[in-house]
Amino acid sequence: MVTAPTGRYYPDKIVNIGTNRWSFKPEVGVSKALGQWTLEGAFGVTFYTNNDEFFPGTSVRQQDPLYAFQAHATYNFNPTLWGALDWTLYAGGRTTVNGTLNNDFESDTRWGATLAQSLDAHNSIKVYLNAGVYARTGTDFTTVGIAWQYRWVQGSNELALRGCPGLRPGPRLQSKRTICTPKLLV
Repeated sequence: MVTAPTGRYYPDKIVNIGTNRWSFKPEVGVSKALGQWTLEGAFGVTFYTNNDEFFPGTSVRQQDPLYAFQAHATYNFNPTLWGALDWTLYAGGRTTVNGTLNNDFESDTRWGATLAQSLDAHNSIKVYLNAGVYARTGTDFTTVGIAWQYRWVQGSNELALRGCPGLRPGPRLQSKRTICTPKLLV
């Protein structure tokens, strides 16, 4: 993933919508289906370019890479209903301003749960919760939500809609039974 320095940025303000820098996050993941279960893991690292106009506009802010590991266990109750438990660990990301090291090293662990129901080939609804287990910095928060998802594509796009209602199993699936396999990021 690549994040461009978009959003308005005011070098003379401490709080900004934009970050005035690029970030790059290569990530690799594995997934293994075991009957009704799907186990997933992913490792990624975010690299940041310098912000050469950090507050008050003449400072240089640098940030160390931020490492992330995620694990997901998804259970398919039936072809249209699934639930998942998730765990995420972040570490790194310490910043320096003009060479002075800040006390903002991130070491955070979070967990989450999701329950999703496909309504038809295009619509699904999900409820989710995620919360901090451990937070070294000020990132200990809880999120609870409900989301409606509309999928614009219907057909044989198995990578995006593998096994969702209205799709036929393709040659990649081992059995004739169709199972929705979501990709979750907490």
